[in-house]
Amino acid sequence: MASSTTGSLRRYLVTRLLLVIPMVFILLTIVFILMRVAPGDPIQASVGAHLSPAQLAVREHQAGFDKPLLVQYFNYLGQVFTGNFGTAITDHQPVTQVITRNGGATLELTLAAMLVAVLVGIPLGLLAGRMRDTWIDVSSRLFGIVIYAAPVFFLGLLAQELFGRKLGWLPTSSQASVLTQLDIKPHTHLLILDAVIDGKWGALPDLLKHLVLPAAVLGLTISGVVIRLVRVNVIQTLRGDYIEAARARGIGERGVVVRHALRNALVPIVTITGLQAALLMSGAVLTEQTFNWPGIGNRLVFYLEARDYTAVQGIVTAFTLAVVVISLLIDVINAWIDPRVRY
Repeated sequence: MASSTTGSLRRYLVTRLLLVIPMVFILLTIVFILMRVAPGDPIQASVGAHLSPAQLAVREHQAGFDKPLLVQYFNYLGQVFTGNFGTAITDHQPVTQVITRNGGATLELTLAAMLVAVLVGIPLGLLAGRMRDTWIDVSSRLFGIVIYAAPVFFLGLLAQELFGRKLGWLPTSSQASVLTQLDIKPHTHLLILDAVIDGKWGALPDLLKHLVLPAAVLGLTISGVVIRLVRVNVIQTLRGDYIEAARARGIGERGVVVRHALRNALVPIVTITGLQAALLMSGAVLTEQTFNWPGIGNRLVFYLEARDYTAVQGIVTAFTLAVVVISLLIDVINAWIDPRVRY
């Protein structure tokens, strides 16, 4: 029985890995086409006004924009699969270096926001599902709808005004104070982890204070989705025959809800929560702008304003690959949680 289960899991994982290949090609092709149908020439749009026609031609040749479209496409694929996401036109920085340097801040914010979303969303959704149609259920649903519908930049501005300017409890911008940033060596570009590696324990309070507001705002926004998803799946699961059987065996209500109902409702919860994490990594632009957080989203806005399509293409490609990897991990976790997924 154990070997059969292991075999089914192995077959499922191999199938999912094989399906990733065409998915990556399709997504990369879409990114390439979208960037090529954008109006104007990338070189001319970003620095064309400062170059002579001869200099402009040299830049286009260096970037490969003077080659046929099909050649550009295969060059693009070749660069991506060798870890080369191009070079920014405006500041001449390799996009891979930009992603490495600024990606740590985005990942740190994403992980903290997902922690907030899970800690708020799962208990409220579980409570709402268990106490269906009571004032607790209505209040939880209303909170989920309102918090998800509220623009994240608006919530960010309110949080900055209340907790930063009026109460003075928390910083309202940046990832850390200037002295803290200068004191920490960028090993992983996740400042909290780098501070631990360097043994700079005194820097942790400053780093956590700067992280609280943006992570809370972004995490609470996503918690609205988690609340509704957990509630619906817990309600459906509590209707199952095995729940009645568990109650008949004398298992307490708390054990029925947590150990039986929640566990069987985890597959869609993990799926949506994981996809939300992927969207957070690629969609934390407004939060990073609001709190001046030095992540990839902040750099993406800079390159968009500079009309640096090469850098934008590289960053969007990196986001696309990150979403594919996270989707694969979600499928693996789901198959491990629920054997029914493998068949």
